[in-house]
Amino acid sequence: MSVWKLVKLNFGNNPAHFGEIGIGMEETSDRARSDTLFSAWVSVYAKLFNTTNNNAVEELLQLFPTKKTPELIPPLRISSTFIYREVEKDGNKNTIYYLPRPLKFPINYPDHDLAFFKTYKKLNYLPLKIWQRWYQGTGFTKEDEKELQNYREDNPEGKLAEAETFNYKKACKTHQLPKIGIDRVTTATNLYHTGFVHFATDDASDKNTAGLYFLVELSPEGEKLGDKLQAALHLLGEEGIGGERSSGAGRFTAEWSELPKIWQEVVNFKSGKFHTLMSLFWDSEISSNFLENSSYEIQERGGWIVESQIRRQMVRMFSEGSVFTSSRLGKLVNVTPKQFTRHEIYRSGISLTLPINTKEEKDNDNCC
Repeated sequence: MSVWKLVKLNFGNNPAHFGEIGIGMEETSDRARSDTLFSAWVSVYAKLFNTTNNNAVEELLQLFPTKKTPELIPPLRISSTFIYREVEKDGNKNTIYYLPRPLKFPINYPDHDLAFFKTYKKLNYLPLKIWQRWYQGTGFTKEDEKELQNYREDNPEGKLAEAETFNYKKACKTHQLPKIGIDRVTTATNLYHTGFVHFATDDASDKNTAGLYFLVELSPEGEKLGDKLQAALHLLGEEGIGGERSSGAGRFTAEWSELPKIWQEVVNFKSGKFHTLMSLFWDSEISSNFLENSSYEIQERGGWIVESQIRRQMVRMFSEGSVFTSSRLGKLVNVTPKQFTRHEIYRSGISLTLPINTKEEKDNDNCC
């Protein structure tokens, strides 16, 4: 039986740079995806434990399914990181966890949505409370429809607003920092800009704070590695995650905890007919049957190998929020370029999903 954990990353005043394919150094994402988190975590795991066991990281990776070993059950499955906000109301602080909106309409979503669809479409992330109601509970309501239809950015009102549905962007701000690059051969200088994200911190003007969180599912084998994984995560926090770490970016403190009650209800939901991705997902064998009645987006993943100036092989993965009729474990994918011979490079396509129902499923129940 697996065990779930919730990990919160508090960046404090430290900025972060999370690069994405195609956006350039000038821009930054507001979060790190599951493959980036996995690679960074495994890298510091190797640094921490290869000193006493030269094969520590190899032994860890051998526990994960790959194209050559598809039968293995991964000891560790993680979601991508997503934003959380600590919001103070009436002297009490509540934690708002934002989840990617599944790429299918929620239960009871109306067909006549022209009056509010643009507002709905902008809700790429939903507070956990609303996400659970829309996809595991009573579903979309007439009140939701009316609130979206009458939504005003300067004065939102209603249950969606009370749940902080429209305040995702208050979690962080981005800015560009000018930098100078010096050519190693000619010593010529070049001005460029790098984008950084700053998460909200507690100050005199605003007591609301924000950071990133992710979910962890540990198999019985993974539980045995729990202490080592936590130690590696704390070291990762000291070194930083993402780009521009030499400038002090990406440093955080990690809080590893049991699932709160509402999260336990979400992960243990038994009536779901669909599964939505909370991570990136890759598999070497994807059939047309698996994709039938699914809704998904594809994300290209690439980047540089840390210890060299060589790019990893590009790989295409299913992105967070994709919805499938069944759940697959996924695999690690070998992205080692031919010219790199020191060791093999893997990206994580191990999936983490949550069970949901959707408008289609609810309609099928009603008609049958």
